[in-house]
Amino acid sequence: MSRTHLFRTALVAGAAASALLLSGCVAGEGQAAEPAAEGASLEGQALNIDFATYNPLSLIIKDQGWLEAEGLDVTWVQSAGSNKANEALRAGAIDVGSTAGSAALLARANGSPIKTIDIYSQPEWSAIVAGPGSDVDDVADLEGRTVAATKGTDPYFFLLQTLEENGLAPEDVTVENLQHADGWAALQNGSVDAWAGLDPIMAGAEEAGATLIYRNVDFNSYGFLNATESFIESKPELAQLVVDAYEQARAWAAENPEETAAILAEVAGLDESIASKVILERSNLDVDPVPGAAQVALLEKIGPVFVELGDVASQQQVDEALETLIHDEFATAADPARFAK
Repeated sequence: MSRTHLFRTALVAGAAASALLLSGCVAGEGQAAEPAAEGASLEGQALNIDFATYNPLSLIIKDQGWLEAEGLDVTWVQSAGSNKANEALRAGAIDVGSTAGSAALLARANGSPIKTIDIYSQPEWSAIVAGPGSDVDDVADLEGRTVAATKGTDPYFFLLQTLEENGLAPEDVTVENLQHADGWAALQNGSVDAWAGLDPIMAGAEEAGATLIYRNVDFNSYGFLNATESFIESKPELAQLVVDAYEQARAWAAENPEETAAILAEVAGLDESIASKVILERSNLDVDPVPGAAQVALLEKIGPVFVELGDVASQQQVDEALETLIHDEFATAADPARFAK
């Protein structure tokens, strides 16, 4: 896949087209937040926001200092995985956090008061990984084996979909619930037979001799930027600023792919060659930022799995979450030019 394809940026056209396509189709429309008064200052306002190695745009915003330049009092909190971002959002430790779409739906279905305000990527960030020299060559070999996965995150749901696609049931494997980095460590020391991996850790594992035994980009849900309902309602002008910064970061990444990889390498402790693989080959940042029909359609396939496994009590809760998760106004109105100084 070419660098041009990955980073082709058409923010204004994409937002306009999405607004027309999604009109009346998803929840959240017709509920535009009140804009801040013209010329109103955000000086001194507090913002608690996450950054994550699986969200390259967050790393760019933090590195460039755009939010701080607006006079905000910014507290950056690192999310080790979608589950940790969801925990921080639910606890009120952050106002805005980045997760996989599947994790956002799971949290909303279980009562977490969050809404998705921007789509930051359409990645291929999950796969099933076997260690160097492993006798696990394909999915069929996982039967009766132990697989590391972080429950409540995209790699976990990737594993479940992979098993179903290949004629296995969840009970045919033993899942070790480990955070992503710990899953790779467990694969290395032989305490698990396979790992439901997540980039950029997974790209590093490949360099160390691990093998991706099953890949399927369609099983990866989008990167969702989520905000608490209280933040959206009380500080809509600040939520808009965050989304504007994300869209400027998307444009910046398109113009500066090598620098984007270098930022990821520094934060994640990776060689730049590995970070470049993540950014250039497996992180599609050239995606419509407006959350809507495409994401809902994907989540409709994942939702019933939550109920079947007991992660959500009822399909009604999933359906209600699907109807209320999307809040598209900020992405539709995004103005990255405010940061292009």
